Formats: sequence, C-alpha cells, structure tokens
Amino acid sequence: MKKIIGKVSVEEKNEILALYERRNGLTELAKIVNNDDALYEKLIADMGATATKFQNWWNEMSAKYQWESAENGHWEINFDTCEIALNF
Repeated sequence: MKKIIGKVSVEEKNEILALYERRNGLTELAKIVNNDDALYEKLIADMGATATKFQNWWNEMSAKYQWESAENGHWEINFDTCEIALNF
C-alpha cells in the first residue's frame, strides 16, 4: 500500500536525485570493476560515502517535515512531483 505523506522543495528533490543517480552509477560501475583493480578501493569508499549521504538526506527531511512512518515501511520520492510516499 502507498500513501502520500508529504512534499519536498525542488532544491531538496534535486539533492536526493543527484545522490540517487550517483548511487546507481556506482552500482553499475561495481559490476565491471575487478576486485584487484586499484579503482575498486576508491569505488567501495565512494559507495559507502554516497550511501551515508543518501540516508542522511532521508533522516534530515523526515525530521524537518515530521513524516509518518510504519514498521517495515519505507519512503520513496516521486521525482516529477516532489511528493513523498510511504510504502507499507
């Protein structure tokens, strides 16, 4: 089930969109980089840093806007409308 619980500004949406695209790009890159490649260490570090920034954005926005949550639920953003939905 999905319920619209809020909305973020265009600027806030752009922040998470950039992190989302970076995370996806790094994930794709990880599929082709060898574990013994020098780039691999940098890739893993960047993936960790990006994941932390991604989660921090959700934590900050949920605190700012006091979004509803649910056990075993998760939030998602509609990048076209800036709406936040709770999936549970």
